[in-house]
Amino acid sequence: MDQIEKRIIETIDKNRETILSFARDIQNHPELGFEEERTAERVEKLFGRLGLEVKTGLARTGVRGDLPEKKGPNVTILGELDGILCRSHPLADPKTGAAHACGHHAQLAAMAGAAMALCEREVRASLDGNVTFFAVPAEEYVDAEKRKRMKARQIGFPASGKSELIRLGELDRSDIILTTHVHMIPCQKTLYLGNTASNGFTAQVVTIHGKAAHAAINPWDGVNALSIAASAIEMMGLMRETFREQDHVRLHNVIRKAGDAINTVPEEAIVETKVRASSLEQIRLVREKIDRAYDGAAYAFGGTVTREILQGYMPVLFRPADQVLIDAARDLGIPPRLANAQDFNDACTDVGDLTHLFPVLNFTFGGTKGSLHGADFQVTDEETAYVIPAKMLALSVYKLLKDQAGEAEKIIRSYTPVFDRDSYIKYIKEQYHI
Repeated sequence: MDQIEKRIIETIDKNRETILSFARDIQNHPELGFEEERTAERVEKLFGRLGLEVKTGLARTGVRGDLPEKKGPNVTILGELDGILCRSHPLADPKTGAAHACGHHAQLAAMAGAAMALCEREVRASLDGNVTFFAVPAEEYVDAEKRKRMKARQIGFPASGKSELIRLGELDRSDIILTTHVHMIPCQKTLYLGNTASNGFTAQVVTIHGKAAHAAINPWDGVNALSIAASAIEMMGLMRETFREQDHVRLHNVIRKAGDAINTVPEEAIVETKVRASSLEQIRLVREKIDRAYDGAAYAFGGTVTREILQGYMPVLFRPADQVLIDAARDLGIPPRLANAQDFNDACTDVGDLTHLFPVLNFTFGGTKGSLHGADFQVTDEETAYVIPAKMLALSVYKLLKDQAGEAEKIIRSYTPVFDRDSYIKYIKEQYHI
């Protein structure tokens, strides 16, 4: 390690208790997507104390902190503000049911620790480029009802915080994005380096229209909307053998409404359906199959359906471990596991959208146990979950931006985006009729 790298490590170690305290505070006060007011306030205060140029209220609760602008590329570190709805978690908010059962509080702690190191005068002076620290809202799935409320509050792309921030142009200055998370796939190593490919998804709210009738006197005069919903879901189950393993298809249904009175043939049923797959094309093809299931069931019973298509997340594009991540792990004396093309994460994240526009350098870390999104999820090793990721982020930024930002420039030149902001916005509007 050179002198600056040693300084980064020393600064984070000196602030260890502050980082741990920050992490515990966020963990003990979880908030749901687009509603992370308290969490955003804590991040804003931290950024202010570090002397960053702070901008707040981005996509409602997002907070961005920038080092004073210099010539050179921009590296943006992201941390996610929201918890997940998990009422059974021991640290869940008793009113909202929100809990940090996905470890986003650890991301924020890592980002905070990295900011403390990179804002140190000697370290800052060594960077031939710009650094942004961005606490972003609403990574977890936003259901249909909340999307309507967010639309009413002028959120144009209410599917996720990152999508809305792209739409608003708040990531326009970013050239490289650094992300991190607790381990998303089984990994016994402390660190997993690289961006594993993962599923994307789309969702829809299907309203099934039947016809009411007395359930005992003349049910034959009715059209049972619940029977249509049940038949469509059964057809989806029978379709599963047609899904190829390499497409990683997953289907989820929640019946939001199934009639009004038990003695009346249900005239309306509402089902929220989610389709996951490994590519935009497979998401489209599976959604067409699901649409045929609903249409066919409605035709068989004599009902009709209407749909509200909900914006999803794009699949994460695989990116192997960049050398700066490998070197940072080596400096910390931690042998990592490196991502390979055979690894796959069946879950979804709106980081997938970012990978279609930016080179996204990612690593995941241990220090936790239990199931993601489950009541048994907990941090078991604060050093591994909070401090080591902070050092990884700060060291990686330095390695990207030192020596005329040579490593950053190499990554930027080698990356070919799928979308720019304008074409991304056009795609989302066309696909989801926004």
